[in-house]
Amino acid sequence: MATVTASTPRALPTGLLKHRAVHKLLLIALAAAILVPLANARWASGSWPSALTVDLTKPLSSTSDWIIDNRDSHPLFLYGFGYISNAVVISVRAVYLLLLGAGWAGVTALGALVAWRVAGVRLALGTTAAFLACGLLGMWVPTMQTLALMVVAVLASVVVGVLLGLAAGLSRRMDKVLRPVLDTMQVMPAYAYLLPVVLVFGMGVPAAVLATVVYAAPPMARLTALGLQGADKEVLEAVESLGTTARQRLLTARIPLARKELLLGLNQTIMMALSMAVIASVIGAAGLGDRVYQALASVDVGAALAAGIPIVLLAVVLDRVTGAAGDGAEGHGRAGWAYALAGTVVVAVAGRLLGRRDWPDAWTLNIAEPVNRAVDWMTAHLYSGVPVVGGTADWAGHFTTWVLDPVRSGLQGLPWWSVLLIVATLAWLIGTWRTALTAVLAMAAIGVLGVWTPALDTLSQVLAAVAVTLVLGFATAIAAARSDRVERLLRPVLDVFQTMPQFVYLIPVVALFGVGRAPAAAAAVVYALPAVVRITTQGLRQVDPAAMESSRSLGATSWQQLRQVQLPLARPALLLAVNQGVVLVLAVVVIGGLVGGGALGYDTVFGLAQGDLATGLVAGAAIVCLGLMLDRVTQPTERRSGKGA
Repeated sequence: MATVTASTPRALPTGLLKHRAVHKLLLIALAAAILVPLANARWASGSWPSALTVDLTKPLSSTSDWIIDNRDSHPLFLYGFGYISNAVVISVRAVYLLLLGAGWAGVTALGALVAWRVAGVRLALGTTAAFLACGLLGMWVPTMQTLALMVVAVLASVVVGVLLGLAAGLSRRMDKVLRPVLDTMQVMPAYAYLLPVVLVFGMGVPAAVLATVVYAAPPMARLTALGLQGADKEVLEAVESLGTTARQRLLTARIPLARKELLLGLNQTIMMALSMAVIASVIGAAGLGDRVYQALASVDVGAALAAGIPIVLLAVVLDRVTGAAGDGAEGHGRAGWAYALAGTVVVAVAGRLLGRRDWPDAWTLNIAEPVNRAVDWMTAHLYSGVPVVGGTADWAGHFTTWVLDPVRSGLQGLPWWSVLLIVATLAWLIGTWRTALTAVLAMAAIGVLGVWTPALDTLSQVLAAVAVTLVLGFATAIAAARSDRVERLLRPVLDVFQTMPQFVYLIPVVALFGVGRAPAAAAAVVYALPAVVRITTQGLRQVDPAAMESSRSLGATSWQQLRQVQLPLARPALLLAVNQGVVLVLAVVVIGGLVGGGALGYDTVFGLAQGDLATGLVAGAAIVCLGLMLDRVTQPTERRSGKGA
């Protein structure tokens, strides 16, 4: 059995990396030897000292009271935010009435014909089936409400994203200014976006749309800037040599050359907008998300599933259609689009003449009752009645007792300054001193806000869920990377999982595990797993074939190739998978406050539900700081240097 050794060209970089890591560790050990005794003498207890906290309850409550008292009289609201709010309400209502006016037949025909023009007959049939399923489940009106919200939010997000992307793509200075802002927005969990807009606009559709715009605009801005910056320089020089102006070069060369990135940005914006539009039901947005939220609040899994299935179908259809548009799968002739529009009008008019504008009540299926009966059966048999292995409730209880509780107790038992030291060490080892400083300041801000203990509770859930995600994700990715058949079987499953909005993941875990911290962690694992599997599989498959062939010629076994060649060479992809897994897990652990996750997620939900904006805003700010810290601690140096962070 042969042992694979690293080739000569890679020996020097590995040695340098080890030398730098040892050098950093020596400096950290020296700093710890000086600072730890001083910190232990001054702050012996593990809790964050009250002298270092800032109570924001009074100023935030005063600000909230002032906004509520002046919302109908102050010029800032009457002539500023008021106009924005009215414009959003009018736009959403106009789109909603238009969709209702077209009728179920017209909307279905429009979706099918657009899918046909973009991607062909197969996707057109799938789109038709998806819209019909929404009606059969009795969710046609909520689906139209969600679509109306989506249309307005996506249009606004695209406009904002394109404008920011143009500014960043055409100006290096603006790119440097916007980059940290977009980085921060990217690591913020979706739930944190609800708090500021509620403070300004109150509960309702305007807050939901504007929170969605803030959440969904960054990918459009990033990809627009990327497309403009990556335009072929030779083509631009040729266009400039013709005497064109900067505006002409932008419209005739830069934007057409960036078409693929722009359409990819549109795809990502639509998916994030749908996810946020569903979550925004917490602050008064009607539609499918509200049905899911109300069902989860009453633990009605059947009703939640009936509303969750249309959300998944919408996500899959929108993802496929916009993805196909980016690939340019079908032609886009004007005549074809004219025929599609004419066909839609004909179907809509025919539906109105036949009196079939509204979805017939007789064509609906009630799946809530049989689903709830199945859940009751699982409660009686699968929760704890499975011989030998136990039931799902037993698994959740064991995971809480053996994993979540010890990790939480361990973190909360550490002195606060030791947590900061650990954060600084991890961030500096993987990045630079600037990275370590950012991570430490973000973590310290949590203590200053006075939510140190619940933040460590949230962190314990994130760490436990990330550990499970990485074990399952790496094992699955290794199998997919080494077998084309496994990869083909996993692809459609990962596609569906990756397009599902975060909110929907709570439905199956509540059905299987009930409520608590373990179900919230389980939902986070399922949500983050597809990204970890995809990134790791791609990294393993892109390992240099020459290195693999060289190790094979030396007689290495498959296990030796994996351990000594593939995994070391795929290190950047593995670090990226860890980073994305952490960020995605945090997003769902926070939403897990809706199903008993507690900690910062509960504080956020409580603040929104009770109108206690001080509690909600402080928890939201702590979530942002926690996300920023986790991103910096797990973000590969290669990515950070590319961002300029």
